[in-house]
Amino acid sequence: MRHCINCCIQLLPNNEHKQQVGCGGGPLHSHLECPACKGENKIVLRVDGKQMNLLAVLEVRAEGNESWGRFLRFKKGKRCSLVFGLMIMTLVMASYILSGAHQELLISSPFHYGAFPSNPSLMDGENPSDTKEHHHQPSVNNISYVKDYPSIKLIINSITARIEFTTRQLPDIEDLKKQELHMFSVIPNKFLPNSKSPCWYEEFTGRNTTDPYLTNSYVLYSKRFRSTFDALRKAFWGHLSHASGKHFRLRCLPRFYIIGQPKCGTTDLYDRLRLHPEVKFSAIKEPHWWTRKRFGIVRLRDGLRDRYPVEDYLDLFDLAAHQIHQGLQASSAEEQSRMTRIIIGEASASTMWDNNAWTFFYDNSTDGEPPFLTQDFIHAFQPDAKLIVMLRDPVERLYSDYLYFASSNKSADDFHEKVTEAVQLFENCMLDYSLRACVYNNTLNNAMPVRLQVGLYAVYLLDWLTVFNKEQFLVLRLEDHASNVKYTMHRVFQFLNLGPLGEKQETLMTKSPASNARRPEDRNLGPMWPVTQKILQDFYGPFNARLAQVLADEAFAWKKT
Repeated sequence: MRHCINCCIQLLPNNEHKQQVGCGGGPLHSHLECPACKGENKIVLRVDGKQMNLLAVLEVRAEGNESWGRFLRFKKGKRCSLVFGLMIMTLVMASYILSGAHQELLISSPFHYGAFPSNPSLMDGENPSDTKEHHHQPSVNNISYVKDYPSIKLIINSITARIEFTTRQLPDIEDLKKQELHMFSVIPNKFLPNSKSPCWYEEFTGRNTTDPYLTNSYVLYSKRFRSTFDALRKAFWGHLSHASGKHFRLRCLPRFYIIGQPKCGTTDLYDRLRLHPEVKFSAIKEPHWWTRKRFGIVRLRDGLRDRYPVEDYLDLFDLAAHQIHQGLQASSAEEQSRMTRIIIGEASASTMWDNNAWTFFYDNSTDGEPPFLTQDFIHAFQPDAKLIVMLRDPVERLYSDYLYFASSNKSADDFHEKVTEAVQLFENCMLDYSLRACVYNNTLNNAMPVRLQVGLYAVYLLDWLTVFNKEQFLVLRLEDHASNVKYTMHRVFQFLNLGPLGEKQETLMTKSPASNARRPEDRNLGPMWPVTQKILQDFYGPFNARLAQVLADEAFAWKKT
């Protein structure tokens, strides 16, 4: 009679999974199959060193009437061969674990949970050349991931069924003032009428030996900005206005903001636009003041520092303010006209979406949604601000974002694992909270191993449209910018009411190479797996459809990119 000895051990991560142990022996008709290995006669091992998941299945069968005692009667040569084989297998296991490589022997594990690293701190930017990809041969893992797709599709269907685009409740202006008393005491209600940018004169009480940037947090916390402020410091006293024995400095805010999104071409747009003689940007490309620095966030993972006061932010526009002041004080009408046409811009790609700090500073609402958003404060001071948004297919945006910020072990396999984990985390939130509450949930955003939420453009844009008019937005696509830079830039010029450029200036602006190109080593990794792309297309589909509806442009559905 045949007998078998069967032992199966399955270790699953997280407390909600239980250890399963099943052993059966005796006649074949009484043998019980293990639910993990389903009776398959294999030696199977899966090691995922990064997520620390372990799935191990071991089956040993003996045929006929032979017993384990026979093992002791093996010839010395056979025993040595068996021991040697076991040593080789152990060494292979050890090498996979120690290297942290994500590889598989015989089979792949099903979709699983894992530990979630914190998101990196963000300095955002991308360029048109990112839209081109290399093609590589698919690996064995891609085939395995295709098998996982039906279960992940159920999760996405669960999310889709709970999507509801609701209108947020706007805060009262008095509530905004209570949150930012100092900011409202510094920025006036009205600006100079003869300047295109929002500017005003402010008394400077320091002496001529006073360093106006001595306590500026941007200087204190970053050495790379010090040379910029050295130049501003030398020119400072030459650009003051004097009246009745008092000194006055011109203060300015941006006339327009490039508010997002990261990895969508904002850096390239910024680099080209600043070549226009009428455009002056902040001394730092991305101050991230409205979203991070005013809360004391440099890197969220490092905790909170001292909050950057609004004066530190205003210092960043002093170079432009000096030129505008020169025009206001000029004797000739031509000089006045030339300088007062200057328009100030700011290009922090976090402005549109990043409200992670609200949980630290604002009283939590009963429904988990933030009571105040960045746009509420900008609108309070600048209801006529112009806003530029550069977007791209959110599927490709997420992969570009992953390649840019991931520090090690980057691969299509690793990206797939992180995407599936992020989708499941997002669904877990949607089971209990509203869409807006999940999108702005700081805990969720830091737990997701990829920034899935940044691609939910419709949610952010609809919230901005609750305080600003649609006519105040220029929404562009990176795909269009990449195919016709000249046309995109002309649209921007028209939107900002900028004067025309000479032929040489326009050629320089439109023909210059794309900025912030993807690193060669990242390009060599190739595209994401087709099944990963399909998962993301399913996830972002309803949000893209709503965006296309809001903008009355089907191109923003990204059905064909």
